[in-house]
Amino acid sequence: MPRKSSPIALAPTTAQSLASLLKSARDIMRKDKGLNGDLDRLPMLTWIMFLKFLDDLELQREGEAQLVGKKFKPAIEPPYRWRDWAAKTDGTTGDELLAFINSEETTLPNAKKGAGLFRYLRTLTSSNGDDRREVVATVFKGVQNRMVSGYLLRDVINKLNGINFTASDELHTLGALYESMLREMRDAAGDSGEFYTPRAVVRLMVAVTDPRLGETVLDPASGTGGFLVEAFNHISKQVKTVADRRVLQDKSIFGGEPKILPYLLCQMNLLLHGLDAPQIDPGNSLRFKLTDIGERDRVDVILTNPPFGGEEEKGIQGNFSEDKQTAETALLFLQLIMRKLRRQGSSARPSRAAVIVPNTTLFYAGVAARLRRELVQEFNLWAVLRLPKGVFEPYTDIETNILFFDHGRTTKNILYYRLNPPNDRKQYSKTQPLRFEEFQECLELLSKREDASPNAWFVDASQVLADPKAILDLHNPKIVQTTSEEPAVVVKKLHSAAHQIANSLERIQTELQQLKLLVADQAKWNEVRLDSVLRRRKDVCDVEDGVVYKRLRIQVKGRGVRLRDECDGSKIGTKRQFVVSAGQFVLSKIDARNAAFGIVPEEADGAIITGNFWAYDVDEAVVEPKFLQCLTRSDAFIHFCAISSPGATNRRYLQEELFLNQTVTIPDLPLQQRICDLLAKIEVVAAVAERDLMALSKRAPALLQSALHTVFGGEARSLDEDATDPSEEVDDEVPD
Repeated sequence: MPRKSSPIALAPTTAQSLASLLKSARDIMRKDKGLNGDLDRLPMLTWIMFLKFLDDLELQREGEAQLVGKKFKPAIEPPYRWRDWAAKTDGTTGDELLAFINSEETTLPNAKKGAGLFRYLRTLTSSNGDDRREVVATVFKGVQNRMVSGYLLRDVINKLNGINFTASDELHTLGALYESMLREMRDAAGDSGEFYTPRAVVRLMVAVTDPRLGETVLDPASGTGGFLVEAFNHISKQVKTVADRRVLQDKSIFGGEPKILPYLLCQMNLLLHGLDAPQIDPGNSLRFKLTDIGERDRVDVILTNPPFGGEEEKGIQGNFSEDKQTAETALLFLQLIMRKLRRQGSSARPSRAAVIVPNTTLFYAGVAARLRRELVQEFNLWAVLRLPKGVFEPYTDIETNILFFDHGRTTKNILYYRLNPPNDRKQYSKTQPLRFEEFQECLELLSKREDASPNAWFVDASQVLADPKAILDLHNPKIVQTTSEEPAVVVKKLHSAAHQIANSLERIQTELQQLKLLVADQAKWNEVRLDSVLRRRKDVCDVEDGVVYKRLRIQVKGRGVRLRDECDGSKIGTKRQFVVSAGQFVLSKIDARNAAFGIVPEEADGAIITGNFWAYDVDEAVVEPKFLQCLTRSDAFIHFCAISSPGATNRRYLQEELFLNQTVTIPDLPLQQRICDLLAKIEVVAAVAERDLMALSKRAPALLQSALHTVFGGEARSLDEDATDPSEEVDDEVPD
């Protein structure tokens, strides 16, 4: 009888040695002409490491199977395993290596003819009973080898062969890997609103929602899988039998992640922690029409930190109801989460969610306000955990909140808890991160649903619903600051508020510099006449009494188009009107010279206008409506309208022929989109800065009064007495 071999013990790779290996590999990649920056290099590193990781995992499991006398079924068979073609430093290289990886058919390391590596991996199925094969196939459907030098690729492989993944070291090695990867990706791609969620926050959200065996857990924006791993570990402790283990493996953990780099890392993370075949959807979770999501698509627990600050395309926005369509990714995900919660829980426990949202979700108007009202009226929003600045450093300094809500009951009281950094520091940072132990009081109060702390307070849901904007950005009434503060403390507070405004202005400056780089090479842009991209539409509408019509408001000074109101036809004097569609360019022929024009928003689709306004279809094959909206706010475009509106002061109507003969310069569509995204970021940051500035101007007199009281005495009063809630200072023009 042959002697059984013991599992191969691999020395774990430390975070320091991993960082050194990754740096060496990137340095090699910089020499390859097929790669353009870290946006190309990072996916390359990831798929190579994925294959190395999978082989290390299979070596370990093969050894474990041999010890108990079981037959092992590999996910990847010879000669496609890492050990067959990559592990030998003097193995296949140059053009032969590229052919082995890229070609449909090639000569294999064993000298036989067969499918190339990628083709083989993409065609794997679970026919042999190993669901991991399906995972591998899904992973490599979106993977490409962009390196053009097989010799440099061999050097990279040799470097990464020095990494030894083991399943026993929890997140230390892998955590260092994906945190550094995310940081590199953010630096390369800019701030896309996606970042690593600190493990302390993940642990808290899982502990509060307490997923149970038999329940389904979903993260629709999985990223690198932090929430799913923690939920998997949490449920694993409840497993008692083989049947329980099968439920955990097959029917418990689900996710979605469309970006190939975090998707790969998510798969590695879950496999490392013992989930044999992670069920992670590689598509955009927002791609499904919301009304098509039925009970069989719903889950018991949702844990997520959805991306925010980004923008979704119109095709995605069209999956949501007209009154809640927005480009803001965070608000779309919040709608998806509310829809995906199971109507009838699998047990007596209600379906529930814990979701991280930015502060703006709590006070912005428009779609955000409508969602807040729905959340309070149709769900049980039982807790709001307010996190301080610095929790997500170094990825973002945006203040965030965690919303905890259940399905099946309406909200009566909302328990608020404000987490404050320890007394020995002002805020959390990269070097002084949040620790799970600091959630001890919070976790206890949330579990008991009590407010027995200066940091916790209840808010009656009727108070929120009485507010037209249903604002949830509410302050702690237990903290009343009196005029007993020293002048130095007062000045310090003013300085802190001013510093926050300065940070916003600095972010705007950074984005403007990036925008300047994007538009630097306008010599390569295309000159187009307006009549080649704008087509006049005249969809006549005869207004009838008893029918309700949407009406537009077109604002001057380039402030755009918005829905004015909905009005019965009996109250509309001009019975001959015209219908407009979302995405059309509309202008006032009377006030075009005063920049009265803009793009029709989704909520105004089907609205009516009089003959004093013109509506144009936009050729989206040439120009994005969003880019046209940006273009029309420029001084040059307003000048076009002015010179196309000749005549006496009170009769300066726009002459369409003159207007449409004007020429504008525009880049290609991808660059248009990038410019629009940057401008949207700048606008949001500017709105926050404006809010903070107005709040400071309201607060400063009271703070100065405090200093005067300290010196001269007088009647004590709250420092916030004259202060306006910052949420009231946000102009309705700030985009949703």
